[in-house]
Amino acid sequence: MQEATGAALSPQDPSGADQPADSDPDRPRGVLSPWFARGIIAGLTVVLVAIDQVSKAWAVENLDPMNPPVLLGGLLRLQLVRNSGAAFSLGEGITPVFTLLSATVFVVVTVVLAPRTRNRFWAVAVGLLLAGVAGNLIDRLFRPPGALHGHVIDFLQLPYWAIFNVADMCIVGAAILVGVLSVIFQRSWTGERMQDEEPKK
Repeated sequence: MQEATGAALSPQDPSGADQPADSDPDRPRGVLSPWFARGIIAGLTVVLVAIDQVSKAWAVENLDPMNPPVLLGGLLRLQLVRNSGAAFSLGEGITPVFTLLSATVFVVVTVVLAPRTRNRFWAVAVGLLLAGVAGNLIDRLFRPPGALHGHVIDFLQLPYWAIFNVADMCIVGAAILVGVLSVIFQRSWTGERMQDEEPKK
């Protein structure tokens, strides 16, 4: 049959199905190549930081703090505030501390964690974390009243919840995803299980 149709079957895939570009027979299933994982992280970070900064620029230009629009039947209020603290307006008044902490976290994740990430879901989590940290760090570095003291733009408010922004959403999403991967699926950022299976007797 193979000779009649002229189709060559891959020795790694008896079905003859096309292999994904990132496939490697020597790599465990679910483990990505370093460059593929870094591509996911970098791409997601850039896109989400852009969305965060564009949304903040729109909020500053169009929202009146004294007359916030209410959307979705009162579920979402666009309340513009300038936050000198951390995510969800926590720790106001010590902006330089949060600026230095954010910069440290960004560097550590970029240099230590991101290059070692080999699981696609962990890559998404790292990308979310970097985007969230970078989005608010940009505000602290470049927005008034000055470098290291810049106020973060928050403008999204849900009932009984602190005012937040897209970067805050990324940080929370990263935390949730890390918890799910670590506790439920027990996958490390390398793509392998956190605990090896017990050897057969």
